Amino acid sequence: MAYLSRLTLANYRNFREADIALPPGVSVFYGANAQGKTALLEAAYTLALGRSFRAEREREVVHFDAARNGQAAYVTGVADGDGQTVTVAVGYQPTTTAADTPASALPPVAKRIRVNRQPTTAAGLVGRIGATLFSVDDLDLVLGSPSHRRRYLDVLICQAQRPYLNALQRYQAALRQRNGLLRRRREGHIEPEELAYWDDQLVQSGAAIALTRAAVIGRLSGLAHCHHCELAGPGHTLTLQYRPSVPPQDSAAAAEATFRQLLRQNAAREQATATTAVGPHRDDFAIFANGLDANAFASRGQARTVALALRLAEADYLAQARNDDPIILLDDVLSEMDAQRRERVLQKAAGYRQTLLTTTDAELVRASLGEGAAYFRVSDGAAWRET
Repeated sequence: MAYLSRLTLANYRNFREADIALPPGVSVFYGANAQGKTALLEAAYTLALGRSFRAEREREVVHFDAARNGQAAYVTGVADGDGQTVTVAVGYQPTTTAADTPASALPPVAKRIRVNRQPTTAAGLVGRIGATLFSVDDLDLVLGSPSHRRRYLDVLICQAQRPYLNALQRYQAALRQRNGLLRRRREGHIEPEELAYWDDQLVQSGAAIALTRAAVIGRLSGLAHCHHCELAGPGHTLTLQYRPSVPPQDSAAAAEATFRQLLRQNAAREQATATTAVGPHRDDFAIFANGLDANAFASRGQARTVALALRLAEADYLAQARNDDPIILLDDVLSEMDAQRRERVLQKAAGYRQTLLTTTDAELVRASLGEGAAYFRVSDGAAWRET
């Protein structure tokens, strides 16, 4: 059962340097807003997924003054468990000088990832350390567009199943190439066999993605229902229903055949829009709370409970699929819960190997977990543990 035993930052966000020894169990990072609490969870998430959960561009994570001076930023983590140690380092090196960058802008960066000192890619990193993130943006899972739910599924499944990550990468590459060809086709610059090749790539990887998503949603639905009952109370129901762009089939061969047929049927539409009309990039899943579509009918309070149930289901799924608890990351979500839900979430989080959470009010946690948690004060880009 792995946990993150050390987290080291250099020139990351507002941290010039930090070296934090983390225990198993619950670690609470508390302090005023804009002091660096979320950056610590962001760094831990990056060690698991190879990217930030809140930066639109990678240059944003580098301390402004350091980036302007050409200094690199680093996040390093040590994960311990079952007699093994894994060291992950993610570095961001500015690729231009301040003289070549506008005064108000950050220079672009090159990202480098190493696992046990060996170079790898973000795809090669995923799955080494599992993580489940709870954030105030989780309302988008319920009330937002399908893209939020697709991302939820993809992040979850990629951490649990390497073949899915490979299929997703192939699909995304094929989709980019195919859309490019569709744009060129309007100008009459492609041969028919060019599109046929990328159709094959799209259909093969897309069918694998759809079959995996259908199976995973089936398992998540039961897990989410159980958590929703505990959070909302007996008698409340929660079910998930896969809504694929290509109708579900019983086998890969049948899924591929159906996908090809739909591509042919949508040829005229694609000719007009120059974009691929069907496929997993247009999938969604419906969330029914007490029989009603939560996306259309849930209040914000109900949506928050549903989102928590989905995240807890994600954590359970990862723990079962990996035979190893994910690191639970709770980013400033406790203050928006009532006391009852806050207590339930904290007790569940305390049951995992490791939980890292941020809050502006440590007493909210102390009232529930007391000295069973470790408390770290965060102020102005520095963090230290209470003694």
